[in-house]
Amino acid sequence: MMMLRSLSRPLERCLGVRAGGDALMWHADLKPHASGDFSIAVVQANNCLEDQSQVFTSPFATYVGVYDGHGGPEASRFVNKHLFPFLHKFATEQGGLSADVIKKAFNATEEEFLRLVKRSLSVRPQIASVGSCCLVGAISNDVLYVANLGDSRAVLGRKASGDKENTVVAERLSTDHNVGVEEVRKEVEELHPDDSHIVVYTRGVWRIKGIIQVSRSIGDVYLKKPEFYRDPIFQQFGNPVPLKRPVITAEPSILIRKLKPQDQFLIFASDGLWEQLSDEAAVNIVFKNPRAGIARRLVRAALQEVAKKREMRYSDIKKIKKGIRRHFHDDITVIVIYLDKHRGSFCNKRTKQNAMGCTVAPVDIYSFNADGGDEDLLQKIT
Repeated sequence: MMMLRSLSRPLERCLGVRAGGDALMWHADLKPHASGDFSIAVVQANNCLEDQSQVFTSPFATYVGVYDGHGGPEASRFVNKHLFPFLHKFATEQGGLSADVIKKAFNATEEEFLRLVKRSLSVRPQIASVGSCCLVGAISNDVLYVANLGDSRAVLGRKASGDKENTVVAERLSTDHNVGVEEVRKEVEELHPDDSHIVVYTRGVWRIKGIIQVSRSIGDVYLKKPEFYRDPIFQQFGNPVPLKRPVITAEPSILIRKLKPQDQFLIFASDGLWEQLSDEAAVNIVFKNPRAGIARRLVRAALQEVAKKREMRYSDIKKIKKGIRRHFHDDITVIVIYLDKHRGSFCNKRTKQNAMGCTVAPVDIYSFNADGGDEDLLQKIT
């Protein structure tokens, strides 16, 4: 419980810097957490940054959040301000972190966003079609929790056993809730046996109702609440989808794993990274390179892949303005968490002494505006 109470103490605001040469990239490097260091980097492609992210650290726990919005930034910004306070609330009430606590926090965030949509519908009807993927990691007492909605991804880098001790193995810890994955597509189809068009191949990819690729999210209320498509205000806004029942959910996949001495680091990233790099490629980059600037190095590796596919130079990609840049790649958020706890008591003692803090990426890289997000979050926690 001490690690949960620590979230209610004053949090240090730790902002990073823009990356030289790319006005749309931001990073914060090698901040301490309870069992090592972490690094974060973000590059913006959309006109409004739809990725939001945060890392909370205390001497007893580390919390990571990556929220990849779609249809606009409202849902990811909302999750960024509300999910962690709900986690703290329910964990305090139930005496610690658990799968049930995580599910309750996700559900409470979803319900609170639904209330916001209902209040805002008359003046902003498009908010009913805004949503966000949601990837959360928590480390406490050598136990890792990973919860996910959508197709952001958490990947573990662990040392190989036997004769391959100098190599690293990539282990995916999250489930991609994207109907481009055959198993997910079948899962959605089985839930809707009376709808032959529940998943449609359109514009080069599989989409639920021909609209959305992810099968789980926060928000996207118009695909979850049948009453919204009948609302006259929403009908004026766009193309309402007639529903008999919800076609996507906010039920997270949750993994709980005891950390082991061979576990070296974790990569949490939005799908903008994984569209360009495989799990193995990303893990090898982290394993083979210095820690300083490692999240930024992963983002740049992804952008180099973008340039290669377009037969362009990386330097040309960096010159493209936001909005237009979305035609080349998605917003990309990367957080790398090093796991050093098993490397000796000195390292563990050092990191614990300096591990109190909060890092929240800017709401928009272009304006370098953090929008007071961490202060708002602190007020909600306290």
